[in-house]
Amino acid sequence: MFSQHAVKREHDAAPEVVRHSRYPARLSMYDAAPALEVSIEEFETFALDRLQVLRTIEDAQLRAKNDDDARRRIGEALDKLLPLHTNRSRLPARQLMGERRKDHVSHFILRLAFSRSEDLRAWFLRYECALLKHRFRAADAAERHELLREARLQLTQVPADARDPALAGFYEPNEPLFEVDFERVLDLVARTQVVLREGRAFVPQADVAALLAHEFRERLGRALRVCAKALPQMGEDERLVPVLQNLSNQSARAEYRPAQGAVSADAVDALAAGFPLCMQRLHAQLLRDHHLRHGGRMQLGLFLKGIGLSLQEALVYWRRAFGAMTDDQFQKGYAYNIRHNYGMEGRRADYAPYACHRIIMSNPPGPGDHHGCPFRHAAPDRLRAALLHDKVADADAREIAELAAAGHYQVACTRHLEAKLQRLHAPADTPPAPVTSPNQFYDLYTAAATPSEPSA
Repeated sequence: MFSQHAVKREHDAAPEVVRHSRYPARLSMYDAAPALEVSIEEFETFALDRLQVLRTIEDAQLRAKNDDDARRRIGEALDKLLPLHTNRSRLPARQLMGERRKDHVSHFILRLAFSRSEDLRAWFLRYECALLKHRFRAADAAERHELLREARLQLTQVPADARDPALAGFYEPNEPLFEVDFERVLDLVARTQVVLREGRAFVPQADVAALLAHEFRERLGRALRVCAKALPQMGEDERLVPVLQNLSNQSARAEYRPAQGAVSADAVDALAAGFPLCMQRLHAQLLRDHHLRHGGRMQLGLFLKGIGLSLQEALVYWRRAFGAMTDDQFQKGYAYNIRHNYGMEGRRADYAPYACHRIIMSNPPGPGDHHGCPFRHAAPDRLRAALLHDKVADADAREIAELAAAGHYQVACTRHLEAKLQRLHAPADTPPAPVTSPNQFYDLYTAAATPSEPSA
């Protein structure tokens, strides 16, 4: 049909066509929403493929052996589900535009789906930032320059002749260096990868991805809050709302759906051996002091609701636990809050158990508090003692404590679950899913500890 010369001319013209198209650049900050039509089939397919990529990034961060292994896992998922070829790839312009259209549209679909709750927004924000950093680091110099121009970062480069000689021992002499507010590169500060002076951080060009991610996080966070306010207006759209709900429900950050009345007040203490470390600590403190402060009651109470403790059984359990007080004190000071958690008081909202992200990132415990994440908030010696008390082997306890000290809190919790499952002789070739909520931890442990029904 076409001569080889015609095909060659089409390939040669592709970069020029792309430069004057809707998507001239491969990478994007996603500032402008797509103004185009999308079929329902594309709407769902595009979003599911992107969601699978984000879940692969989450899994890679938890399970990859090293940075190279993580990049390999993410790269394979992108090549399969969400490829983005460069303008120099010599692919037809139509294919390049199709890839960029899918990338652009899928981002905004998930932005809409994941704006429904704080936990969903946090999950989406975290892994979209990780995706952008991965692509930025894999891009060539021209693509990086174009994305930084779009981001308008307003970087202040430190002139080579104005550098403080004291910085020479920390940075390469010919490497471009940028001076920014330290708050824009908190992840680099946490890993001690930059020098700080009077509230300013000196960022080498190789770490500009952190600055880009900070800017992207700020913009996307604002956009998600706007989406959350606009979402109720879609309540009547019977085509899109079910699709959006299905997408967010497939996320690891989707709200945990509580079991219905499966656990009695009498059974809670016996089940505590299968609790994650955060709930074990709260349960033990409750048994010891016959009291917990508000943060601990909320965290443990919603967890128990999630594993199947009904409202009536919860009132029985907490009344027994607070045995030192009178019935009148319990009814006036605590019963209302328990009923409130079950949606029977106040706004009558049916509260979901806390996910790991919320426990780690919000409401840190103060003196006398026992809520929070032990891997994030406990002193290293106390954490290791708690693991040993839970019959974790000494070598595993050291490894888990090291992961926690390095800031890998959910990885450490997942390794704790693996260590507990090893004691149950769970198959070594079926590692548990990454832990994202205390209730998920409990479900995975309980499923492994419960003997399966013999087949007929």
